[in-house]
Amino acid sequence: MAEEPERTEDGRYLVIKGRRWRATDPDIPEDRNAELRSILMAWRREVKRTSGAPESRAGVQAAKVALGERGTPWWEQSDDERRARWEAKVSRPAEADR
Repeated sequence: MAEEPERTEDGRYLVIKGRRWRATDPDIPEDRNAELRSILMAWRREVKRTSGAPESRAGVQAAKVALGERGTPWWEQSDDERRARWEAKVSRPAEADR
């Protein structure tokens, strides 16, 4: 099993190889978190498959926003804003082509 990455004291960032990365919103329910991560990985594979097509990159962006890793920081959002962010529909690559 992989080691957990280092976090800043406030828990808002992961520190990987000396670089800070915004952490996923810790309040996302585990089942939704797993679903959003699955969607994110599908979009990352699509970015590779399409040599970085803008639609694929937009999919990665949408998934990362839903996870709280991009966009307005989750610690600056109200509970209702946070819930709305992670509950919003985020399509998978196959759905984007329909």
